[in-house]
Amino acid sequence: MEPAGAYGAGKAGGVSFDPVAFFTHPRTVLRLLSWVFSMVVFSCIVNEGYINIGSERLLCVFNNNADACNYGVTVGVACFLGSIFFLILDIYFPSMSNVKDRRRAVLLDLIFSGLASFLWFVGFCFLANQWQMTSPDELPLAQGSDAARATIAFCFFSILTWAVLTLSALRRFLTGSNANLFTWQHLDQAPSNARATPYPIANGATIVTTNPYQAPPFTETLDPQKLTQQRPMAPAF
Repeated sequence: MEPAGAYGAGKAGGVSFDPVAFFTHPRTVLRLLSWVFSMVVFSCIVNEGYINIGSERLLCVFNNNADACNYGVTVGVACFLGSIFFLILDIYFPSMSNVKDRRRAVLLDLIFSGLASFLWFVGFCFLANQWQMTSPDELPLAQGSDAARATIAFCFFSILTWAVLTLSALRRFLTGSNANLFTWQHLDQAPSNARATPYPIANGATIVTTNPYQAPPFTETLDPQKLTQQRPMAPAF
């Protein structure tokens, strides 16, 4: 779990943004890599993933299977936008003062990252299989070959980055309730000048609290004179 001040310092709801700390954070680096990989995948398919052979109809370089190209573009665009969304969410995460909102944010990150990792795995297998089935006769002058190989390679890289993001989100979610991920800086500390309120109990000891609204631990009505006699006197210096 990341330290409470990973992205800045201050109270929840008023955290100052530190660009250096944010962009050097490992999770931010992974999100930026995922963003770049997604952009490479769908841009390669859109720009060079279709060819026309003696006709105006465009054919997908992956075994002339339009579903393969559509799948790559769809997943690439979705993860491209998702990376931007979670980068923005990471910026605002330390300033969230509501515990439930923080928990939902981590859970959403976990679900999306796990789904993206699975979709990239399926896409890698699907595109690699279709590319293996593509004959050289279908690609005159090796049109789109480099783009197809780049698409498959960056699909594989995307599996790794999103899998690590999934593990990171899972770790944050599991440890958040046991540590301070969902609670740090949500409860203001008691003011240093708060007046200590003693609560005497039956055996003569005294419980001291800084919360003026806290009820005594017992509801029994005690004799004030007896309490005065039982309370130890402070030594005089």
